[in-house]
Amino acid sequence: MELDWHMQRSDLAGSGQIELDAEKIGVDESALALGRLRRVREQMQRFDIEALLLNDPVNVRYACGARNMQVFSARNGMARYLLVTREQAILFEMGGAEHLPRGLPTLDEIRPAANVAYVATAGSLEQAERQWALEMGALIREKAGRGARVGTERLPVGIALELKAQGFDLNDAQGIVESARAIKTPEEIKCIRASLACTEVGVAALREALKPGMTENQLWSVLHQSVIAGGGEYFETRLLNSGVHSNPWFQETSAKRIAPNELVALDTDVVGCFGYYADFSRTFHA
Repeated sequence: MELDWHMQRSDLAGSGQIELDAEKIGVDESALALGRLRRVREQMQRFDIEALLLNDPVNVRYACGARNMQVFSARNGMARYLLVTREQAILFEMGGAEHLPRGLPTLDEIRPAANVAYVATAGSLEQAERQWALEMGALIREKAGRGARVGTERLPVGIALELKAQGFDLNDAQGIVESARAIKTPEEIKCIRASLACTEVGVAALREALKPGMTENQLWSVLHQSVIAGGGEYFETRLLNSGVHSNPWFQETSAKRIAPNELVALDTDVVGCFGYYADFSRTFHA
């Protein structure tokens, strides 16, 4: 399949497995990571934020390039988090996995994370949150100054209240990160094209596999296999439905068998190559 994907093509021609990596498509991964961090710091300056505390795994990855266990850390408290100041970036990685982000040019330091999820604190959540906030507060004062303006997201209530009590000016980080992500660097454009190309190949494989009698789940798994084999990462939804199961939309893929002459509708919702989203819809005839 050609890597110079173009949006006007609608027939999903050229199916076949591809595997995309940085070298094949000419992505400079250091420039990719540093370019995104530079965008984040530009927006910190714009919003007058002196320290940014990120624990959304997608935003952590955007700001520093560390991709470890994103789905897990999205639902497990403060499993991983990142502190960005105007001059330094410190990643708190899950204990035992500190070796994974080593070598990233964006990071000045890697430390083990102190997870304050309820299940990780043996029932002493309030105490753990206070200790976490005391230690993070000391670090922010060291790196950004007393009473710094701090951008935060998804903080547990106890941590937010304790940081506020220490005199920090807490602000929502969403505007900073979304404004940074809104403009893509040249390296990001390459990654987006690769992600779309990989997903196109997966949808073409799904179309070729489609036949009456198979379940929606079986057909959906064809797309997963192709995308993961091609370097994609994970799917955010389960949107493939057939026949009457397609209306109303947003029903999840199921064990329903696809009947002859039914239409099969899907929405990819792929977090694809290099973590870039590839989202398009198709409808096929069984």
